[in-house]
Amino acid sequence: MAVKQLTSTPEINQRLREMGFGEEQRVRVITLQSNLLCQVCNSRLGLSARLAEHILVEPVGSVRLAA
Repeated sequence: MAVKQLTSTPEINQRLREMGFGEEQRVRVITLQSNLLCQVCNSRLGLSARLAEHILVEPVGSVRLAA
C-alpha cells in the first residue's frame, strides 16, 4: 500500500510525515488489532486506530494472498 493522503490537523499531518507516513510512501501493515503495527521506511511503527483513520492508503502493484 502507499499513503494517498493525510486527513488530520496540519500539526498531526506534519508529525506523521516526520515518522515516514508521507504521501506516496509505501506502507506494509503487519497487524490489525486495537492498535495498528506497520512497516514504513524500514521501521516498524505502532499507531492507534484513531490516528490510523487519518491516513488514507491505496493498493500498489500486485497483491499476493496467502494460500
